[in-house]
Amino acid sequence: MFVRELSLRDFRSWREIDLTLRPEPTIFVGRNGFGKTNLLEAVGYLGTLRSHRVSTDAPLVHSGMSSATVTGTVENLGRELTVQLQINAEGANKATVNGAPSRRSRDILGILRSVMFAPEDLLLVRGDPSDRRRFIDELVAQRGPRWAAARSDYDRVLRQRSALLKTAGSALRRGGSEAESVISTLDVWDGQLADLGGQVTAARIEVLRQLCPHVTACYASIAPHSRPATMRYRAAAGPDVVAADDAPVSAEEIGAILLARLADLRDKEIDRGVSLVGPHRDDIDIVLGNEVAKGFASHGESWSLALALRLGSVELVRAEGIEPVIMLDDVFAELDAQRRAQLVAFTESAEQLLITAAVGEDIPDTIGGRRVSVGVVEENGTRHSVLTEQTAGEGGA
Repeated sequence: MFVRELSLRDFRSWREIDLTLRPEPTIFVGRNGFGKTNLLEAVGYLGTLRSHRVSTDAPLVHSGMSSATVTGTVENLGRELTVQLQINAEGANKATVNGAPSRRSRDILGILRSVMFAPEDLLLVRGDPSDRRRFIDELVAQRGPRWAAARSDYDRVLRQRSALLKTAGSALRRGGSEAESVISTLDVWDGQLADLGGQVTAARIEVLRQLCPHVTACYASIAPHSRPATMRYRAAAGPDVVAADDAPVSAEEIGAILLARLADLRDKEIDRGVSLVGPHRDDIDIVLGNEVAKGFASHGESWSLALALRLGSVELVRAEGIEPVIMLDDVFAELDAQRRAQLVAFTESAEQLLITAAVGEDIPDTIGGRRVSVGVVEENGTRHSVLTEQTAGEGGA
């Protein structure tokens, strides 16, 4: 699988670019802030409908514009599909596949599979639970639109239920028909939140179950003298969500557990005006030996774990018979010699490798392919990114 054509219009710092890519390494070199990461971000967005840097779409649109367009032609085993996304600063986005409109943007999920390595990956180990939830949700979403649908619907119900909780307390104090209406509506939202939350949680746990052996093996190869690494799902609804013997718990069973916990916590949720249970409150523990890595793992161990999570993600996709596009966003500058060598060896078999670097010398000589220089120009008082030079690589293919 590889991206053959990438076209951007008003995406981030790029006003306009039409880029032809090949199944080989392509290295984008330019100073920080010149827009090279934005190119990888656009490819990643085609695969996940999410940015790896921001949680909303508005920052993806060039300043002063109302929308951005990302178009990619993806070739996979001789089959070619062209995806076009119109990203709106406000309102719903639009998508087409080979020129035909898609009813929902998420219908394109699965056409492109990619894995991004970035300096921000250290947050997967040291950051907030939201960073780890985003990581696992991206892996789930890339398996196709039906996996993303439950999460999208869950987020919608969560927003509406949370809005109701903020006003429920005062309505209940007033009593009467208004209080009865709030309780009745909250019962409906509880049922929907539990049902969709069960689906989201079950999908996450299943992907984590498949991912964990790959992460364990990758970490062992990167840090052979360290303690073994593993992962486990931690649900705000309690340990019953994940069976003690690691046997899968069905989405329906998880939904029933969530519904019971929502009933138990209703008074507390109304008092606080927030939803206290559900997959939006869950976490994924990354464990070294018998201890959770966050808070005690060294800097080197944390980087090794972050690298293992991404390498494991590649192996997970490969286990499905797919060779994903691998993107390395200025990570060689962050790694020591041993970890650089591990990453180079691992990515040698990649069909398409997209790399960014602030300094070309950060890229190991063994990586060949094409080098592309990225610069900026100023027109009418605004700066935007441009390609300045393209050359063949010096290393092996």
